[in-house]
Amino acid sequence: MVLSVHNSAQQTTVYEAAIAGGLAGAVTRAVAQPLDVLKIRFQLQLEPIENGSKYSSLLQAVASIVKEEGLFTLWSGHIPAQLLSITYGVLQFSVFEKLTQVCQNSDQQFYKTHRHWINFTNGGVAATVGTVVSYPFDTIRTRLIAEQKTKKAYKGFTNAITCMVKTEGPAALFKGLTPTLGQIAPHAGIQFAVYRLFTDTIFNKISYFQRQATLHSAVESSLVANLMAGSIAGLVAKTAIYPFDLMKKRLQIQGFQHYRTSFGKQMYCNGLLHCIKLTITMEGFLALYKGYIPSMLKAVLVSAMHFAVYDEIKHIFLKMKS
Repeated sequence: MVLSVHNSAQQTTVYEAAIAGGLAGAVTRAVAQPLDVLKIRFQLQLEPIENGSKYSSLLQAVASIVKEEGLFTLWSGHIPAQLLSITYGVLQFSVFEKLTQVCQNSDQQFYKTHRHWINFTNGGVAATVGTVVSYPFDTIRTRLIAEQKTKKAYKGFTNAITCMVKTEGPAALFKGLTPTLGQIAPHAGIQFAVYRLFTDTIFNKISYFQRQATLHSAVESSLVANLMAGSIAGLVAKTAIYPFDLMKKRLQIQGFQHYRTSFGKQMYCNGLLHCIKLTITMEGFLALYKGYIPSMLKAVLVSAMHFAVYDEIKHIFLKMKS
């Protein structure tokens, strides 16, 4: 990312950031959706992950899902997931770029001195805005992934929204929002801070990872560097906040358990603290990290692709303006 370019013709506009963010979200979601399905299925399984449980390993889970419910089950909830990713990507990156430009223009020296903390804060604020607006898509996606395809609760995306609002009220679309907001700001803050630490401070100082957006612009990191930095950022951020993600998924299916009886035991909880207590009491502390492996694979892939695709599109916009 180009942080030291201040010529208005060479800066990324909010509209360009929105387009780049939306496209980045769409591309990464299409590729990573099966990992998301696996992660959520493991997160919602109350039994210990061992021989005899519904899902005992990644390969066994894939084979079981495909055999019992069909190959396309690995892309369950893809429509709301795409709407989630595009909406979130547009808002997250456009708000982040706008906040960054405001900070740069207000006090350039202060920004240079404290840029890592500013990136952390701006990333957290941008992600919070994106999350609140796109959250209903997340809830619908989780419900469609959680349901058994041989005993469907909903006929599709629009039917799921209609049924949830009609039977559970509009607030059902925001179930699990509290733990989500608890995780999203630090998660995104860590992602942006770590990503820019590597791209702007480490990789762009190494000739192998350097490139120029235009003949007159500052040196920026290459596609390979952006992919590596995105992977590291995703791994660090997801590990830090993972238990909150598990709690969110379990809260999102409250009131929906009767459609999941064939998957094994079901949890009935009232709020975040009760959910944490039941999880640890019934399954042990390590249960807070159920689904960690597919989640990490997804986090590394998604974060790498999200940031890299976003910066590649920004790179194209800069070249077009040169």
